[in-house]
Amino acid sequence: MPGTLYLIATPIGNLEDISLRALRVLREVDLVACEDTRHTRKLLSHFQINRPTVSYHEHNERERAEELVGKLLAGANIALVSDAGTPLISDPGYRIVRESIDRGVAVVPLPGASALITALSASGLAVSDFFFAGFLPARGGARRARLSDLARVRSTLIFYESPHRIKETVKDALDLLGDRESVLARELTKLHEQFMRGRLSDLLSALGEATVRGELVLIVGPPPDGAQAQKAESGPISLLSEVESLMERDKIDQMTALKRAARGRGISKSEAYRQLMSEREQARPEGE
Repeated sequence: MPGTLYLIATPIGNLEDISLRALRVLREVDLVACEDTRHTRKLLSHFQINRPTVSYHEHNERERAEELVGKLLAGANIALVSDAGTPLISDPGYRIVRESIDRGVAVVPLPGASALITALSASGLAVSDFFFAGFLPARGGARRARLSDLARVRSTLIFYESPHRIKETVKDALDLLGDRESVLARELTKLHEQFMRGRLSDLLSALGEATVRGELVLIVGPPPDGAQAQKAESGPISLLSEVESLMERDKIDQMTALKRAARGRGISKSEAYRQLMSEREQARPEGE
């Protein structure tokens, strides 16, 4: 008979957040597949669990999934864990779960810690309808394109972000989503847990020139009714509107704003200038 693949959520910071069921299953399985074996061994050692581990991460997922499914088909019971939180949620695991299901192997999830749910529950923003977008693209143009698409979503938006990109992400979100209510959750369940609340412009000001550290969850509220909602539904912001918005908000001249907008969209300054002139011509009333 095939074994069972257990998906086990692990703490996102505070080790006391692991469940009794998770500890029992970790003690009983034949193998623990994890992103970083050194990180997971620290967790297992803390709870005096002595089980073999094997790496399963984004760089070896394809080959390792096939290998582990073979073990499952041979009768082994395997636990899949992430470094922190719930497996597959912006973490590796899809391939082994999909392959296990296709091959008739039982897949059993053990609920537990998840940064997005933890942050959302304490955000104070609308929680009845939300959209989890995971990590935004690292490159500015792709990130802004994704945010432009998400401007149409009428739900609360949740993102994971790295410390070195958070300021640019908040700035892009302000430009493309509007100045919505938002929350930045940092170091959840850890000693220096922090929630920064306010509009996106408030977050941008609060971040300032400070060095940001720790794991981050950015939550952006839904667009309000009225003009902002109409703006979100109307599609991506035009280059002309973006340039004018940057000039007004950051008190900069048109050329500086155009360079910034072009860089964010991943186009050359000359191409952006031609597009700006075209949009300005189209916006000009007839007869002028």
